[in-house]
Amino acid sequence: MYKNLAAALAAACFIFPVFSQTAAPASAAKETLKVGFVYVAPLTDTGWVRQHDEGRQAMEAALGARVKTTYVENVAEGPDAERVIRDLAATGHKLIFTPSFGYMEPTLKVAQEFPDVKFESITGYKTAPNVAVANARYYEGRYLAGIASGRMTQTRLVGYVAGFPIPEVIQGINAFTLGLRSVNPKAEVKLVWLNSWFDPTRERDAAMTLFNQNVDVIAFHTASSAIMAAAQERGKLAVAYHSDMRKIAPDAQIVAVTHQWGKYYTQRAQAVLDGSWKSGNVWGGVKEGMIRMEGFGPKVPKAVQQEVLARQKDIAAGKLHPFHAGKVLLDNEGKEVVAQGQTLSDEQILKMNWLVQGVQGKLP
Repeated sequence: MYKNLAAALAAACFIFPVFSQTAAPASAAKETLKVGFVYVAPLTDTGWVRQHDEGRQAMEAALGARVKTTYVENVAEGPDAERVIRDLAATGHKLIFTPSFGYMEPTLKVAQEFPDVKFESITGYKTAPNVAVANARYYEGRYLAGIASGRMTQTRLVGYVAGFPIPEVIQGINAFTLGLRSVNPKAEVKLVWLNSWFDPTRERDAAMTLFNQNVDVIAFHTASSAIMAAAQERGKLAVAYHSDMRKIAPDAQIVAVTHQWGKYYTQRAQAVLDGSWKSGNVWGGVKEGMIRMEGFGPKVPKAVQQEVLARQKDIAAGKLHPFHAGKVLLDNEGKEVVAQGQTLSDEQILKMNWLVQGVQGKLP
């Protein structure tokens, strides 16, 4: 699946990159680590790229003059990414973060050419001596968002707009559905695939179509805030993703699943500075502070807010796992995927290629 996906991802975005740089004082030049960031979509006020840029800013705030950062936005996954990553490495950036799944192969290729540069493939899964990978357990936040959505839906039909059918996205759809049905067993999820991470027009159109089909709550795994704006316009409810989006949808937002990268980025830059950087694989979630539920909207009862936050604490404490089967867990074609009493291992979650019972839709 990953091999076939690469071509789709490479074609996902054909927009010109924009470079931006923040400077450190000249007096610190000898000690300054140049750090590069490559962004798959425009840097806006909310969304996937915004959260990574906030992580970049947090790193700068923590390390001060010891780092100088450059970011490049609007970089298509594929040849454009390879060119931009190579340019950063060739211009003295000794640590480069590439936060998008489709950047994995270009990152590995460039890393072979620059063995003295450290690379961080965010959401990738292949490592090398100078390439580490890191990701967040987004599915934990999705399960919690499902609980909130299950409490708020009146029609028992919840929409979900998804980007690409990679395991990370599939995990989120399934965890969301399990959380939804844990409190509202008859609720179902109507799934729409976009095969794009960032396409505000199509995201909005998908949301409007779902609202026209009796959906009253919507979730999404795309990079803009268009779906939140559509929910606000239609008087519906939505779960914000990546960022708190109450500025866009003050009445529509139920809650936001937010991503927190500042601590990880700071630690990795510090490791390069002190010579302790090593390749590795990090997969953090609620417990590690990489995933957080916040930004409850005004329509969400206090009891629902407390329930979601209590379940968040349970996940952090290891008392709750979204993919533990209290009873036999079936996919949406009726096949058993998790036996009663069993919990999926990380390896099984990372290879997830099925949709859980309750999802109306198929994998492309």
